[in-house]
Amino acid sequence: MGKFIYEGTVKVDFEDRTLAHLQLVIGNKLRRGEAFHFSWRDDSSIGDGRTTVWVHPRSSLVYKFYGSRRPALNRAWVDALAYTANSPAGLYIVPEPAMGTEEPEWPDEED
Repeated sequence: MGKFIYEGTVKVDFEDRTLAHLQLVIGNKLRRGEAFHFSWRDDSSIGDGRTTVWVHPRSSLVYKFYGSRRPALNRAWVDALAYTANSPAGLYIVPEPAMGTEEPEWPDEED
């Protein structure tokens, strides 16, 4: 279970695999200087509501992964998440589509 931290105050848990996909989509939007809303459903332990944050190039974001291995990325899921991020509603998590037979090639991140 990983953690997404926005502006040091808003903290939410996501599975490491989900968080890795979100990091890629959010990073791509911010690299282009694009601001957007990011929404998610809250856990029932904190009210079972919904939280939305305004993500912009000057946002302070932390992605805390608890697993030591980088999750494999699913290009179809990245594309689906990017589609929501580019919509008027902003980024929200959609179910992961089935992975294709080919593993996408992603650039290695420096350790």
